[in-house]
Amino acid sequence: MYVRKEALLSSQIEGTQATLDDILDPNLEDNTNREVEDVINYIKASIFAKKRLNELPISNRLLKEIHKVFLEGVRGSEKSPGEFRRSQNWIGPQGGTLKDARFVPPNEKDMIEGMSDLEKFLNEDDGLEPLIKIGLAHYQFETIHPFLDGNGRIGRLLINLFLIEKKVLSHETLYLSCFLKRNRIEYYDRMMEVRSKGNLEQWIKFFLLAVNESAEDAIRTIEKLVKLQDKNRQLIDSTIGRSKKTVRMVLDYLERSPIIDIKKTSLALEISYNAVSNAVNHLMDLSILLQTESGQRNRVFAYEEYLQILRKDT
Repeated sequence: MYVRKEALLSSQIEGTQATLDDILDPNLEDNTNREVEDVINYIKASIFAKKRLNELPISNRLLKEIHKVFLEGVRGSEKSPGEFRRSQNWIGPQGGTLKDARFVPPNEKDMIEGMSDLEKFLNEDDGLEPLIKIGLAHYQFETIHPFLDGNGRIGRLLINLFLIEKKVLSHETLYLSCFLKRNRIEYYDRMMEVRSKGNLEQWIKFFLLAVNESAEDAIRTIEKLVKLQDKNRQLIDSTIGRSKKTVRMVLDYLERSPIIDIKKTSLALEISYNAVSNAVNHLMDLSILLQTESGQRNRVFAYEEYLQILRKDT
């Protein structure tokens, strides 16, 4: 769920209009749109990246592979997925031209050299504190802007990936984009301060503040989710008889998919439709599940208390 939340928030920084409920819709393939597809591809890229990290170090090759997954089949897919740019890009107002640019990244030759240097920096054993190192690397990646599209999101995905590689994190539990979205103007302004004046210290202080607040928020959220699950497990154990095991299975499934329909849950858990239907009825009786749509052929149910915790800042 944290991967999904980070994917959503990081995409929202870039202007994507989607909600957490949109990307959790069990009938997503029927109800998807371009905005949602952007977030879904970010989730796929994040999962791919962590898995690929077992085989490859963080490198330009890995970043290109992640970028290819990230842009597959979505808008921007015509912008050289999986390849560094071969033309000049710029950062400025939507629809603007080079003369309107707020910042112009390095030309193609310097970009290739910059990415080669960044790859060496990420992998050299220089004793630099990992949080400071990835703060510097994130700024540098965003400034080099090696892709024609998706640089912001790939650059933010790189943060969790690096911290996992360095064993600072065991899972992608740091949704840094929550802080960066809330302070988006300052986020961009502080990077521009480095580009224009070379003032790295103010950027690193801002980045460390973002990490600290995001980590504390993630911990508080985990504590709330664990407390909620413990409460609901006890409620099930004390009120349900023979079908308790199935109800517990559905509750555990709700941690991964807090919006469900009966058919897909039945297939995912490999238990009968009727067994899931009965479990859902029990969970509704206990006010754990709420039906979100009525009069539809496939009824949809939401683990509302759980979602309320995760929807914060989205």
